[in-house]
Amino acid sequence: MAVVKAEQDSHLLNEEAQRVAHHLRLDLEKAGIHLPSEQLDRANQLNMEIVQLCREFNENIINDPGHMDIFPASHIPKKLHHLARPIYRTTSGAFGGSAWSMTNMKEKGFRLPTDPNTLSSILQWVSDAEIRKTAYIQGNSAPLGNLGVLDKLIAARHEFAQSLQKFDIVSNALFWMHMQIMGHSSYADLAVHSSMASSPDIVLSFLLEMSEIVRPRADEEFKTIWNFKREKSGQLYGDLEPWDETYFTAIMKSAVYDLDSSVVASFFPLSQCLEGLKVLAESLFGVTFHHIPLAPGESWHPDVIKVALHHPDEGDLGYLYLDLKSRKNKHPVCAHFAIKGGRRLSETDYQLPIVALVCNFLGSKPASLLNHWEVETLFHEFGHALHSLLSRTDYQHFSGTRVVIDFAETPSNLFQYYAWDFRILKTFARHYSTGDVIPEDLVKSIRGAKDMFSGTELQRQIFYALIDQKLFGEEASSIRDTASIVAELKRQHTSWKHVDGTHWHTRFGHLASYGAGYYSYLYAKCFAATIWQKICEEDPLSLAAGSAIRHKFLQHGGAKDPGDILNDLAGKGILNSRYGGIVPDITSLSHEMELKN
Repeated sequence: MAVVKAEQDSHLLNEEAQRVAHHLRLDLEKAGIHLPSEQLDRANQLNMEIVQLCREFNENIINDPGHMDIFPASHIPKKLHHLARPIYRTTSGAFGGSAWSMTNMKEKGFRLPTDPNTLSSILQWVSDAEIRKTAYIQGNSAPLGNLGVLDKLIAARHEFAQSLQKFDIVSNALFWMHMQIMGHSSYADLAVHSSMASSPDIVLSFLLEMSEIVRPRADEEFKTIWNFKREKSGQLYGDLEPWDETYFTAIMKSAVYDLDSSVVASFFPLSQCLEGLKVLAESLFGVTFHHIPLAPGESWHPDVIKVALHHPDEGDLGYLYLDLKSRKNKHPVCAHFAIKGGRRLSETDYQLPIVALVCNFLGSKPASLLNHWEVETLFHEFGHALHSLLSRTDYQHFSGTRVVIDFAETPSNLFQYYAWDFRILKTFARHYSTGDVIPEDLVKSIRGAKDMFSGTELQRQIFYALIDQKLFGEEASSIRDTASIVAELKRQHTSWKHVDGTHWHTRFGHLASYGAGYYSYLYAKCFAATIWQKICEEDPLSLAAGSAIRHKFLQHGGAKDPGDILNDLAGKGILNSRYGGIVPDITSLSHEMELKN
């Protein structure tokens, strides 16, 4: 009742406090606080089941990556040997002499896991199509146990959503005068209801629009790969298979742009990449990193370092833990974690935010060299960290990344652009042994290779988002075979065929962590493209660009309406209203990718 009263007495509150009261009520209702005792008990039980099923889903991905055994060992390129474990099998062979006799011989082979990273390496480097096919099928058929886990997760989320009730409050001094009671139609409805999109129908309309726009380019790229395969293999009538994509696109990129991944990595020692983050922070926001000694017991591992983000006039703005290197039993996913949100304690005191960036960079020797995609990942996560560290909200509830789901990925997508721009890269990307600055021509080649099949990659992301919406949408209660649904969506919305018997989606961890929210990456991609082109592209390291990003965007966290934040920052042309919700304007992304909008 206290929250409802606060929301009703909104004239006594400032804008941020009004939003806190409103969103706190929504959060409490999403937890079922308003339900009768028996229904609340069931909602709590379902919540616990959902948490446990999500944990099981993710643990299965880590613990059951699948594997394949390859004989003889010579079929696996040497550059993949470090990923494999030697195995042996007994074979029969002829023994020379006056008479033929059979003797047992040991043949060496390799056992390779088919986790996503290893699978990608196999598909890129192994020339034998049959081995690639085996790897693709094995990798996309594990973990088998997640088929059942996902069925249970879909059912539990659907029941949970329908057990809740939406309330339309009509003001009365203290109490609810009227309640419109109805369960959410689906988990997607519950997840999207308080976001910018506001409904799954609006999300779906956006995804279908994107799918239609990207299809011509993706189909053209598919034909280009197919023709290259025919030319390379001499098989004029063979099909282009899903296990061919990574192999042939890598060859095509290398042939056109003369790229060697080891040469690229030589310019990205981890220590220099951290210097790049410092350059960004100081150039854009006038802040520096100061190393902070760790107190006894403060760190969870010796690799962890702690830095303060410091402004010469404002003092320390927040604290950042960096845990970036790979180690045994470390979670494989790179992520940003908000340990403590910022909030106003008094007119003069502010609780500083504390965040952590946790990555799993293997870092090739001798200087912990990163692949360029890892550099992009580091900048992505740094965008999240800056959102947390630079926000200045009165309430912890809205600190940093605590925003609606389809707004949260916008800063991280924006900062990915900085990992591709030579004007930024030349400030820190230096060869680990010679100290030479990364050549501009090499950066152009990296960007050219990225753009070469960008239509296919965008189409893939749309497909992922459609899977997420479909599985947790209105038809969830009748879903009995998720593999068939995924297969049908792939046939409808990608240029590639589905391989019967595979179920790639059982290793798609975002189904657990982002249920019905994966579309937010595409929202962010569109928003970030517009912000980059309008605010940053002309002079990406200018204090003017940084000031706009900080004061019109990052500092507000979730305390201000996200649509207002975007309009204030970028002006007309960043978003559109649609049936009571908001969708991104796709003009800037279409221009960037040369799509016909």
